[in-house]
Amino acid sequence: MKKNKKTDPTTIYIGADHNGFNLKENLKKYLAKKNYLIKDLGNTKFVATDDYPDMAKKVAKKVASNKDARGILICGSGQGMAMTANKFARIRAAVGWSVANAKRSRHDDDSNILCLSAWANTEERNRRITSAWLETAFSRIPRYQRRVKKIKA
Repeated sequence: MKKNKKTDPTTIYIGADHNGFNLKENLKKYLAKKNYLIKDLGNTKFVATDDYPDMAKKVAKKVASNKDARGILICGSGQGMAMTANKFARIRAAVGWSVANAKRSRHDDDSNILCLSAWANTEERNRRITSAWLETAFSRIPRYQRRVKKIKA
């Protein structure tokens, strides 16, 4: 994959709860083959009793402190991860339920964390969603810039 300075993050922080663990492990391999730098913030082994807020907090804090980084969070629905991550300043987490919606979340809203559902999409569809999200740049159209500024606390 040819790197594009406008869209490619320096680092991708990734995390998942027990529902998203297998997808996370497979997505890490897929992204490594595309030469992305992946930092796994957990869980690093399957734990049936783990909680999504713990992983979401770790990833959100890292992404919030590095404007060139992005995050990927995976749970059953993607919703819990997004709700938790969006509590942090400078985070714009979006649930990626389709390729088109993932692209829009980057193009229009400059999302910096992608939340995926391990239940609703196949592994292949989640790969396509992730690739589309990573390869889409924020448009910087004035109305979108204005809207993103309004999100900031």
